[in-house]
Parts: sequence; C-alpha cells; structure tokens
Amino acid sequence: MGWLSKVLVLTFFLSAIDAFSLIKPQATMCWLKVSANQIVGFGQNGKDGIDGKNGDTGKDSESLTIFADGSPLNLNLSGQDGLAGENGSAGENAICENQPVNVNYNLVGADGGDGGTGGNGGDGGGGGSLTIYSTDKNYLQQIYVQAGGGKGGEAGRGGNGGKGCQCPQPYWTVEFCNGSPGSPDYSCGTKEFRCLNGENGKNGRSGRDGRDGKLGTLTLINSDKPLPPDRISASVKMNELKSRGFSLSKNVWEVRSGATSLFAPNSVIDDQYLELVERIENSVVLIWNAPQSFDSFADRTLTLELKDDRSVDIKVPSDIWLQTNTIPKRNVTELFVFNAIRADEATKLKSEGISGSGLSVQWELTDTAQRSDLISTSFYLKYSVSNSGEARFRPVSDYILRFEGEIPPQMVRYSNNRFILDIGQLPIDPRYLEPDRAIQLDLTVTRTFGDNSATQTLTEKTILGPFN
Repeated sequence: MGWLSKVLVLTFFLSAIDAFSLIKPQATMCWLKVSANQIVGFGQNGKDGIDGKNGDTGKDSESLTIFADGSPLNLNLSGQDGLAGENGSAGENAICENQPVNVNYNLVGADGGDGGTGGNGGDGGGGGSLTIYSTDKNYLQQIYVQAGGGKGGEAGRGGNGGKGCQCPQPYWTVEFCNGSPGSPDYSCGTKEFRCLNGENGKNGRSGRDGRDGKLGTLTLINSDKPLPPDRISASVKMNELKSRGFSLSKNVWEVRSGATSLFAPNSVIDDQYLELVERIENSVVLIWNAPQSFDSFADRTLTLELKDDRSVDIKVPSDIWLQTNTIPKRNVTELFVFNAIRADEATKLKSEGISGSGLSVQWELTDTAQRSDLISTSFYLKYSVSNSGEARFRPVSDYILRFEGEIPPQMVRYSNNRFILDIGQLPIDPRYLEPDRAIQLDLTVTRTFGDNSATQTLTEKTILGPFN
C-alpha cells in the first residue's frame, strides 16, 4: 500500500472514531481541520532489492560428419547445461526514527523496500547434428552417441521484502482549550490521535527455470563418398550446353523413425532421422541441327530445372525463337535445335504500297528480315472508306469501316519473302473499290514460329485508281 493510500485509510478511520467522541461541539470543527490536513510520516522507506541476473544459455554442441565402417566409436555431442539465474536481493528495512510523542497530528510509519526479482535460468544448449556416411546400417551398432540437450538452469529466488516502521504508541490524546480562562466562552477538551504502522515490502517474484536443449539429430547417407550438393536449376549459355553439356542433380530425402535403435544401447539422440533414399541426376546436351549460324546464338542463356519425375524443363529467353525436339535418354536429355531466329526478326514486314482498283486492288508487303520461309503468317484486315472529296489534299477523319475479317490464304500470294494481298477479291462492296475512293487499311499480321508468336500492325491511307 502506498503512502497516499495509507493516509486516506487513516483519515477514514479517524473520521469514524470522531463520530463517537465526547468532544464538545465548539471544539469539533477545529479538530477536523487539523486531522484532515496533518498526517505526517516518520522514518525513511527502505530501498528495493536488486533483481537477480539471468543465467547464461548453454552452448549448442558442434555438428559432426563421420564415415562409419564398423569400427567402435564413442561420440559426445551433448549440449551444454544452462546456468542458474541469480537470486534477487532482499529489500532493505525502513530506517525508523523514534516516533514523535504527544503531537497534535496523526502519524504513519515508513515502508520496507520490495525484494528483487529472481533471474531466469539459462536454456540448455542443443545436441549436435550427426551426419553418417555408411554403406551398411549395421555399422551404426558399434557407435555409442550422446546427443542430449543440456539441462535448463534453475530459476533464481525472489528476495524478501524489508520491514516497515512500527508504532510503539498507536494511540494518544492531547488536551486543548478554546477562549480565555474566566471568560464565558472558555472550554477545554481532549482529542485522540493515531499512528499507522509502515508496511513490509513485498517479496520478489522468482524467475522461471530454463528450458532443456533439443536432442541432436541424425542424417544417414548410404554412401562411402561425400555427397555432392543439389543442383536443381541453373542458367547456362548455349555454347556451354553445345560443347560439354550441363549436369543437374537432386537428393531425395525421407524422414524416418527409430534412430535410437540404430546405435549402441543407451545412446541418446532424436528418434526421427533423415535418410537419403535416392539421388536423381540428368545431363542436358544441346545438338545444333539448324541451318542458321550458331555463332549468333552462342551467348544466349537457357534456364534448366530438374523435375521430380527426372525430366528437365528448358526455358528459352524471349528474344530468341527456337524450333526444338527434346529426346530424353537414360540420365541424359538431348535438345535438338532445327531452326532458330531472333524474336525481333518476326516483325520486320514493310509496306510497299497499295495499287489498282476494283477487283485488282492489291497490297504488297516485303519481309526485310527475310525469314518468311520459316515463319507462318496470317493477316487480319480492317477496310475503311472516306466520302470526303478533300481526302486527296489533306488528312480527314470521316473513315467508315466497310469490311473486317481474316484474309483467306487463297487471297495471299507469297514468293521469296514478298507478299501480295488481293484486297479486291475480298467480300467488299464494289462501290468501295472504285477509282478515286479514299481508303484506310489497318492490317494486323500474326507471325508464328513453333510455340512462339508475335503481331505487327501496318496502316495505309491512299486514293484508289489511276491517281495513285
């Protein structure tokens, strides 16, 4: 209880006593004023105790890798014990002066200091991880291993609280008078005052015990040679794949129970362990059978990823297009490339202009990259017409769509990277193919090469007929 709380309790207590006092009425108001304003403490509060320090955590055991061949071994991979937490120190007793005697106010003694909190115990260190290479599990019976976790340290105890000041004289009375002796208003009476003992300090809280460390674990590898690390994916340049290939690998693990039974009796280790059950390997080799020169593709990078089913996923960068055939063999994947272009070569068509009128309207395009013998091409046309007579002299914006759709293959003539589109053969109203007609053609070209495709948009505005 704090000093202010004790004052309020004492005030309430004294007020209750006053209701039954025999003090004369004229003295009551004076006493109430004094009692309400003067409650005085004596002595000095004791200092609180100091909290105990936490215990240090035990060190984890180091990991160990061994090759087991049946020879007896004694392995200590135990974690270090945690240290105990320190005890909290006791709170100091209040420094108690002599209680003032016959004073005309109430008193409260000083409190003792609270005890310090005990420190937490340190956690135990973990047992070491043990990796064993062995071609025979029975060899582990010759190995005695202690891989227990360290014990947690004990908690520190809280310190005791200090003693508060006691009141040797809990009650006393004081006589007082009002007025002048001999005068009609002269009166005398007595008032009782009280001293409240100081409180003892609270005992400190004890800390918590440290946690025991975890058991060490076993990893078992059925081999007598060091295990290469996983290489599940890689980014490899095409010249490296062509010259020497690239190997991917993946170790397949299984969680099993019964590790304790594998070792010598009374061994201590986590019962669950990890065992290598399979190693998947696959090499990728690039075979270039394309008519294009390999030199312009040699520095491009392919991404390889080994799948759980032993197959390899091969990703080609977006700026090159390859036509390939993948042939999986035993632990080897052969990637045959029989055609290759750069992606930007697919969209190099150039308009050579529109000519003719009526049924003979045609649009000529050329492939400046000269790759159309390899690439499939389709055309989608929007044919719009202007009725403005001024279209011959300045740009106009009153074009109205009169045809939209695919251009059938029979209306596309191709030879030596040159396309002729027979626009006049499309189902377009002949009125919109007449000479002197202002037209706008929006052409979307889709170019496909293997699994890759791209689009190119071409727009032409012209006047049909002899004035082209």
